[in-house]
Amino acid sequence: MANCDELIICEHCDCVFERVALAKHQTALCSRCGGVLQRASGMPIDQRLALTITAGVLWILANFYPLMTISLQGQKNSATLWDSVLALSVGPITFIALVAAISIIIAPIFQLLGLAWVLSFALARKRAPGFKLCMRWLESLRPWSMLEVCLLGALVAVFKLAGMLDVLPGVGLFALAALSVLLIPVAGRDVRELWDLP
Repeated sequence: MANCDELIICEHCDCVFERVALAKHQTALCSRCGGVLQRASGMPIDQRLALTITAGVLWILANFYPLMTISLQGQKNSATLWDSVLALSVGPITFIALVAAISIIIAPIFQLLGLAWVLSFALARKRAPGFKLCMRWLESLRPWSMLEVCLLGALVAVFKLAGMLDVLPGVGLFALAALSVLLIPVAGRDVRELWDLP
């Protein structure tokens, strides 16, 4: 029988398999239910940590710089992500503002902070304090982070308003676009391989 460290359990159907070495871009699937058992880690920890820190800087730019500036007859107005959440909070749709704040502001930053915390210790081949809790949070926050939906909405707004007003995309919009692309390989990737570190 294999050593327990060499076993992997399908999280969907609890079937037990022996862990295999995977080549780059390979994925091991459960033969019973087809769920993903493990993915090959295509990115070293130091690169992933560097991209996580870069994503954190982009999050700051996306949240504190205007997404767009609109002008009409000499009057200018600009809006940040926070302004969009505050605008939603006025009136009967306050709950939507809360969901928007969680999915476009809070979940991504907690995801990045948790990942940076775990990866900074993993770089030294150590487990971070609160590792189990942090890993559970990373797994729970992944579906809540919806920056790409926000980016799509912002781009639709830019194109719709461009026919009626003078619209100038801001630093925040470019940072949001870069952050949405960067979160896919950084935070959207499987973090289960970090459990295997000593």
